[in-house]
Amino acid sequence: MATETKSLLCDVKNSCLMIVDVQEKLSAVMPEKVINRLKTNTDVLLTAANQLKIPVITTMQYPKGLGGIENFVKDKLNETSKCFEKTSFSSLEAEGLEDHLKELDKKQIILMGLESHICVLQTAIEFTEKGYDVFVVSDAIASRKLTSYETALIRLEQAGVWLLNTESVLFEWLRDASHPDFKALSKLIL
Repeated sequence: MATETKSLLCDVKNSCLMIVDVQEKLSAVMPEKVINRLKTNTDVLLTAANQLKIPVITTMQYPKGLGGIENFVKDKLNETSKCFEKTSFSSLEAEGLEDHLKELDKKQIILMGLESHICVLQTAIEFTEKGYDVFVVSDAIASRKLTSYETALIRLEQAGVWLLNTESVLFEWLRDASHPDFKALSKLIL
């Protein structure tokens, strides 16, 4: 669980990657450029998380209406990944999710997904209020409208959530060019 001292860098030993509501019908209404960026950065983050044995959690907002998890996410999930269905906008309210996090004993939530100003925002704020170190990957979240995305970033900063990009997450997890996975994972972005 969380500690009183906030970690300023993503730590491979304390991280959990959470992918919020990257679902078929939600992705379909995103601008093409935005969804392409999300696909690219999702691939990098999931590949790195799998290689570094970082647990991955996904959520689905009302799958009956918004469809299942996008294939570009589903295809990268491994057998240890857990998916939680929800109707609440905050992922923290998904049944069983908080208990699963306690079992994982991770204090950092690396957050990405859809939509920036609704589910990602509420999830980030609620986890911050619970004492977790929350890092939102700004180039791996999206909204239908640019103004919604920009407003979400402002709100997240005001709430004390750390904002960073995909490359920052990757290199904070690795920490050193001598890391055994550095060569393989740095090729994802170089």
